Amino acid sequence: MRELLNDRISGGLTRRAMVRTGAIGVVAGIASPWMDGPASARAVQMDVAAPVTAKAAMTMNDYRGFSAERLERMHEVMAGHVESDLFPGLVTLVSRRGETRADAIGTLTFDGNDAMARDTIFRIASITKPIVAVAAMSLVEECVLRLDDPVDPFLPELADRKVLRTRESALDDTVPANRPITLRDLLTMRLGYGAIFAAPGQYPIQQAMEEAGVAPGPHIPDLSADELMQRFGELPLFHQPGEGWLYNSGFDILGVLIARATGQRLGDVLQERIFAPLGMKDTGFTVPAEKLDRLAGSYWTNLATGEFEVFDGIADSRFASPPVFESGAAGLVSTADDLLAFGQMMLGNGEYGGRRILSRPSVALMTTDQITPEQKAISANDFFPGFWASHGWGLGVAIDAQRDLISMTPGRYGWDGGYGTSWYVDPAEELIGILLTQHVWDGSGVLGAFADFWTLTYQALAD
Repeated sequence: MRELLNDRISGGLTRRAMVRTGAIGVVAGIASPWMDGPASARAVQMDVAAPVTAKAAMTMNDYRGFSAERLERMHEVMAGHVESDLFPGLVTLVSRRGETRADAIGTLTFDGNDAMARDTIFRIASITKPIVAVAAMSLVEECVLRLDDPVDPFLPELADRKVLRTRESALDDTVPANRPITLRDLLTMRLGYGAIFAAPGQYPIQQAMEEAGVAPGPHIPDLSADELMQRFGELPLFHQPGEGWLYNSGFDILGVLIARATGQRLGDVLQERIFAPLGMKDTGFTVPAEKLDRLAGSYWTNLATGEFEVFDGIADSRFASPPVFESGAAGLVSTADDLLAFGQMMLGNGEYGGRRILSRPSVALMTTDQITPEQKAISANDFFPGFWASHGWGLGVAIDAQRDLISMTPGRYGWDGGYGTSWYVDPAEELIGILLTQHVWDGSGVLGAFADFWTLTYQALAD
């Protein structure tokens, strides 16, 4: 598939040639994609006649907190992932102590020659979760919601829950819930609904969630919020509220809670409370027609056929029109600079550009591990192997608990998106890192590219 798409690039300009051109720009240090510039810049501009050597460029570009030479290493390795056809293109951004360096490599699609750019729009998938969590905490600060109050008044579909007697139980083999579901349960994904990490058909609840259209997966639910809640309300919980951690569903439900508590659409709440104050002008649940030429193509290995193909296009993208359901778990699109602004707000303890979005104590609470050792033990098989050995989960973000990789600092927080995105904030290093691609996670090496990006980010620290 990749070879076929590459053969269709018009004008004989291959993506590989474009990647190599970008690499020359960085090596020469001439208007390279690492240089700060307007977010609207759409391609690497080079002055090949300028008498600047690579060695001189490295001396000129001694960045505060970053090694220029080691940033060049990042470019070379990440360009290699693009050249190998893992992605048509990608954007990286690292920011530390007032210095920000963004790198746009490759093209928007495999079968086109529009260059990837710093302002390219990406489907950010689960990086939506930290943003929605901030909106929820802003409502807590206003006492519209309380962390430990039952959500029943706004989500009556979740009142009087039944809980499976065992994981293997039939749907009618239940016991009453010990207590109501709370906002804290949604933010910590301990409500009892979520992804079942097991072989298909192992548990009856898996098939029931699939049939109801509420099972977590690569496709965002195509249901109205009311219909989604009705279908959840017809299903028993996998475990007692607060007992364990199950991924994803809590944030789709959280988005509905926010909308009902405010009487607004979730997108309007996010725009009013986060996007407008932070200047996140390209973030939302829809890509307007005038911005579609900046949307990257999205790819995946089709789960049914095993074929590598387009997952979501551009002109026909599901994000080109308002969605039926504004997913608080995975529905947003954004850009590197918009996510940088959000990260700077978090790194600034809730304040950015003279605007306070959250209080310092709220950010501290969000970024403190909320999952007890007992809950981690119960949930050990319900997510990626080994995750709970080195991570915690706060209110909407994962938290590094120990340093067992170069890129893991205790207290670093953020999250990844299943469409190929990653966003983390490291208060100890005063660092924000962002990787944006559009390859749905599969076994093709995507996670290896993620690991390389974070290793390269931390090896580039100059102190």
